[in-house]
Formats: sequence, C-alpha cells, structure tokens
Amino acid sequence: MNSETRLSNFFARQRTLLAQERAAEVERSSLLLSNCPPKLLEQKGLSLGGLGVVGMNIGLGGKTLVELERPTAYHTSPIFPPHTLRPGDLARIEANVSAAGSSKKGAAAKKPAEGKASQTAEGVVYRVTDTRIVIAIDGSDSSSEDLDLPERCRVVKLANSVTYDRMDKTVDQLERIVGGTSNEKITPERNRLIQVLLAVAVKSQNPPIPDVQFFDDSLNDSQKDAVRFCLQAPEVACIHGPPGTGKTHTLIEIIRQLTSITPANPKPLRLLVCGASNLSVDNILERLLALPASEKATGKLKVTRIGHPARVMAHQGILDSTLEVKAGRTEQAALAKDVKNELETALGVLSGKGKGVKGKGPRGAERRKLWDEVKALRKEYRQREGGVVNSVLSESQVVLATCHSAGGRQLRNHDFDVVIIDEATQALEAVCWIPILKGKKLILAGDPMQLPPTVLSVDDKKKKKASGLPPKPSPKDKKTTPAPPVSEEKPPDEGEGTDSDSGDGSSSSDSESGDKGKDKEPIPPKKKEKPVRPKTRVPLLRPPRTLETTLFDRLEKMYGGSIKRMLQVQYRMHADICAFPSQTLYSSKLTSSPAVAAHLLRDLPETHADSPDDEKEVLGTPVVFFDTAGCEYFERLEGDGDEGSRCNENEATVVKNWVDRLISSGVQPTQIAVISPYQAQVTLLTSLIRPQYGPELEIGTVDGMQGREKDAVIISLVRSNETREVGFLKEKRRLNVAMTRAKRHLCVVGDSSTVCYGGKYLKRWLAWLEHNADVRYAGLE
Repeated sequence: MNSETRLSNFFARQRTLLAQERAAEVERSSLLLSNCPPKLLEQKGLSLGGLGVVGMNIGLGGKTLVELERPTAYHTSPIFPPHTLRPGDLARIEANVSAAGSSKKGAAAKKPAEGKASQTAEGVVYRVTDTRIVIAIDGSDSSSEDLDLPERCRVVKLANSVTYDRMDKTVDQLERIVGGTSNEKITPERNRLIQVLLAVAVKSQNPPIPDVQFFDDSLNDSQKDAVRFCLQAPEVACIHGPPGTGKTHTLIEIIRQLTSITPANPKPLRLLVCGASNLSVDNILERLLALPASEKATGKLKVTRIGHPARVMAHQGILDSTLEVKAGRTEQAALAKDVKNELETALGVLSGKGKGVKGKGPRGAERRKLWDEVKALRKEYRQREGGVVNSVLSESQVVLATCHSAGGRQLRNHDFDVVIIDEATQALEAVCWIPILKGKKLILAGDPMQLPPTVLSVDDKKKKKASGLPPKPSPKDKKTTPAPPVSEEKPPDEGEGTDSDSGDGSSSSDSESGDKGKDKEPIPPKKKEKPVRPKTRVPLLRPPRTLETTLFDRLEKMYGGSIKRMLQVQYRMHADICAFPSQTLYSSKLTSSPAVAAHLLRDLPETHADSPDDEKEVLGTPVVFFDTAGCEYFERLEGDGDEGSRCNENEATVVKNWVDRLISSGVQPTQIAVISPYQAQVTLLTSLIRPQYGPELEIGTVDGMQGREKDAVIISLVRSNETREVGFLKEKRRLNVAMTRAKRHLCVVGDSSTVCYGGKYLKRWLAWLEHNADVRYAGLE
C-alpha cells in the first residue's frame, strides 16, 4: 500500500469516527431533551430553570453576554442546584417550561422564534458562579434577528457541535496541506513536522546540543533527561509522565529553556502551550506566573491566556493574564471601549435592564431601529478590537489555550516556533491538530497508561468490532512484535506501526512487558534478531480503530521508544502503593522518592490512635484489602438496561465503616477520597457519607479523580455476581488511575471471587494484594 493510499485511509477513518462521535453526542442530547421532563433534566444537571435576565453586556469578539440568575420572586434561594454546565459548554436560553404540560408549552415557546424577535438563543457558557450564569452569544448568530428573551428563562445544555465543526475543518485543512492543494503558505519547518507526524517522512536524528544549564536545580535525572531530549528534538518529542512524577514541573523547565537565550537555545522562541482541559492550562499558567524574573531571561515572561477557564475568577493572576483583560488595558483599547459602552447601553435599553430603564424594552419600529444600531456598533467594535487583540498577542512570548480554543478567531494569523500539548493522552488526535498546524515543532506530554479521551460512540462491545478494518492481532501475534523499551534508541520498525487500541485497553509498549508477569524489560523474540533495518525507513501510518487512539499512542507505536522519555521518580505514593503499577504498567522503572517512600497516615500532625493495635491497623498500613468473597454482597443494577449503572449496598456500608475509623483516628475529611468506577455507587456512597462529613470528603468516579491526589483513598469495586462479570473493571487504565490517587493509604473493597475472573491483569492485582496488602474479612458484624 503506497503512502497516498495510507494517508487517504487515515483521513477517511478520522472523518468516520468523528461523525460517529458527533452523532452519538447529538443523539444523547436530543433524547434527553425530548424525553425528559424539565424536573428530570434539572436532576441530571443538564438544565437550570426559572431564571431571569439580569443584563446584557459585550465580550471579546463582539459577543453578547447574557447574564442570568434565579429571581427571588420565584426561588427561596439564589444559589443554583447541582448542575453540569461549565465554561465552554454549548447551551440554549429558552422560555421556562413547567413540569405540567411541558410539551405544549415547549411548542408554544418556539413560535416567537419564527418571527423577527427571537425568544431562544444558542451560545457558549462564558462564566458560572454559585448564583449567576453568563452565556456568550456570537454576534454573527444574533445579528440577523432581534434577541428578545422571555421574562422567565431556562438554560439547557446542548451537544457541542462547534468542537466537531472545528475538528472537521482541521482534518480537511491537514489533508489539503499534505496533498499540496492548500492556498495557505506553509513554511518548510511546519511542513516537515506534518510529514513526520503522518509518517510521510521519518523523524530526524536528535543533534547534540551544548550542556544545558537548568533553571530548576531540584529536577531529578529523568526530568533533566526529558528536558534535554525535548530541546534536542528537531520535530517532535514526547514526555511520558506516570502519576506523581512532576510532568508539569518538567514542562515549566522546558518553557523556561525555550523562551530564554542559553547555549542550548541561541534565541528565545515563541510558544503555544495547550492542554486537553482548562484545568491543565490554568495549572501551567499559575506555575509560570509564580516564576521569578531570571537573570538568564530577558525579564519576566509575557504570557497571555486565551479562553475563559472555570478558575479564571478564582485567581487574580490568571484573570490579569487573560486576553480580555490585557486587551482592555492597552492604549488602543480606549476607542474600542467607547464603542463598547454605546453597545452595552443600547442592549440595556433593548432588554429593559439598562441603567435608568423602567419596565420592558421598546417595541415595534423603535426596537428595529435600535437593533440596527446595535448591529452597526458591533461591527465597528469588532474591527477596533481586532487590532487591539492582535497587538497583545504579537507581544506575547507564551500563549496558553485549550487545544480547541487555539483554533479561534484570535490566533487565526499567528504562528509559533514550538507547540506544547499537556494531557495529550486525554485529547482526541483531531483536536490536537488544531494547535499543531500553527507550529514548527511539537512536544507532547501525558501518560498513555491513564484514562484515554472520553468517547461516547465506543463501548466494550463495539471496541471488539472495528468496522472496515482488519481484525486485531491475536495475543500470539502480538508476542512477535513487541515495541522497544522506553529508554532505548531504536530505528522505526514496521512492527511498531500496529494500531494502539488493544483488546484490554493498553496503548503503551510498557504494558506488554507487565502482562508477562516479569519485572524486567521485554526481550525481543529471536525473529527480531535479524539485521536491523536502516534508520531511514519511513514508519507506517495506520488508521485508528477508535477515537481513543491518541496522537501520543500512535507516535509511540510508529517510532517506539525513540520518540519519548519517561519520568521515573514519583513524589506522591508510599512505595507499597506504587509497587504494583510500576511492575505491571511501567516496566518496573517507576521508583518512589525517599521523601514519600515510607510516609503513612500516622505521620500527619492531626492523627492519633487509642491503642497500638489501632495505630498499626488504621494509621500504619499503606494498603488494606477488604475482601467480600463468600459474603454474598451482590451488586444491583440501577436504571434501565445498558443505560443503567451498578451499586452494592453492603460494600458501601463497609466503605462507610472504614471512613468512620479513619476520621475517628484524626484523618481529616479533606484528606480522604472515596471513589468507584460506577456512578450509581457514587450516588449511594454520597447519601451515606455526605450528611455526616459534608462536602469536604470527596466522593466521585475514577474518571473525575484523574489528575488528583489524596492522603487516603478508598476504592469500591462494586462487582459481585454469580456470573463473574466485571464490566469495565478490566480496563487496566481505569484501575491504574484509581490506585495511584493515594499518597499514604489505599483501601480496596471488593469481591475477589468475582474480580479474579476479569482477566490476567485483575488476577495479578488480586494475587499482589493477597501477598502485599493487609487482607481483612469484610463481613458486617
């Protein structure tokens, strides 16, 4: 198969998978919105009802910012109930629908939208507090018709088609660039990066660089090696950061090196730093803002944050670094501000919420005239603001954004020397290409042994049936084509070009060695001991089986260990907690820092014990396993059919009892997390524990805890049944995330007689727990 055919298949497969995912999200959203009564939608956190418009303002890009709250006339408390609306979500403002006769009222509410005045508006959640939500409505969307919202509104979360539109456009643009049909001028460096990532050309060998003088002397050897590796790489480098290994710490050093003049970096470079989530981007920004102005650097870094992160209001430094605030402080912003004030005054009159406006806004010809004025002012504001935004971004040495927002209007004509993507193993490949097309060099950071991107269109059954693709290789076939060890430089091999989506969810070369039950690195079979293929061999590009195959996964399979460096010292877990993940998923290369290797709950200042036995059992044991085998604590299915989730009431009681013992021994609720793979169990545990200990004690799903840590973590496995089914417990990456959240104490509650039938990995884990944990009978006395 020639290169053109492989590229064509790759792009076609990406489009197919993105279309399936879009359809799955739209279907889920439309089913919920059409079938669920208003009360149930609110209970599911997908809507907020009984809202009133507080005011309308103008935001960046000429967007209309509609601010809503719960009026005291209709609610006893202004505080919103629990919901899932977050900054960046697509949402619709529409007439409030009561529980009774919702379908009739819903139909009636749509009628005004057919005229010139629209009583519904779609936009993006701009900001959320406990009492107010702000929706940003694009000027281009609302300019064709008057925006006349009803007195009582509700906000409904929608399927986010904007993200898919942007990914589709990026795939189209990428195909045009590779095919040579793009009108865009592509520099040789950008073209070279694209060719390497798509296996059109092999990556260059890393040239030697002068000795690196590190800004941060506290970096360990593996972190320093990763920094050197990223500085050396001409096109692309990956950092594999297992839990607690200081991945962000390492990225900060790389950013400092690239933006400073050093022997290894002759001129300061311009960087675009992205992440899969707002949280990851804000985390990097906070660290950058805390840096002192170095003697090696030319003053303090000029950084600008694009987008509206959930934490932007919580941290003044982040707020001051956002594009919106910085643009408002420039000299050129004065004229734009005058236009903005006129716009906001006009919108205030239209909404009837402006200063000095009494009653409802104008109607008829007067309203149409005022709306035409708003459209003209918005156009003028956009033009003036565009120049201000451009000047702010042009002066910024580091621009930070989520991968998605990097494709916005603000960065349309901006190029960068280096693109850095954090949490790359949690981002779809298509969304990563949005920032990549703006850079000449790429650095990816993540951990392929933690949870992949959330993909709605894939379930356990569909994973085994990838339509239109050859069947997955059998385990026997896999043994003949292992990927090389992490630290070994090795030429690309056709065997490494196989797809990363394996039946058990593994996507890393390290996991294969773990499954063999050995702590040493995998030894290539005799078949591979033939003469080494030339290093100039171009690796193979293969279409992904699912969207869970990330760019990080694909590059690792294409280039093997030569594409990445692994951080090998973790600063979070007790050595006993770290041992099993290290052996099975990280080729026994993950070691514990002496600072954390022996730390226990008893070392916390507030902890105490009534007896030596209590101190040993509760505060002095790093890993505890409550085995419910033989207790007949069977799980229960909550909900209907495949949509249901599972819970286990007796197991929840065991968890609650252990939480009681921990807290009675002085462990603070803020230091404890209770997690489970199943939402129904989380709901049950919340009802048992939250009334006594409040929201400080965190209870959530494994997915929600990724990237977090607590001193004590209790995992409820839930599954216990006579058919010995374990569901997605067999996903080793989910289990890895669960057990690596704990710093000093890990408690596992589960039925070994069921869980041991979940495959080789779970069987090994239970055997390890039996030999290394304090195993206790979980019967309720």
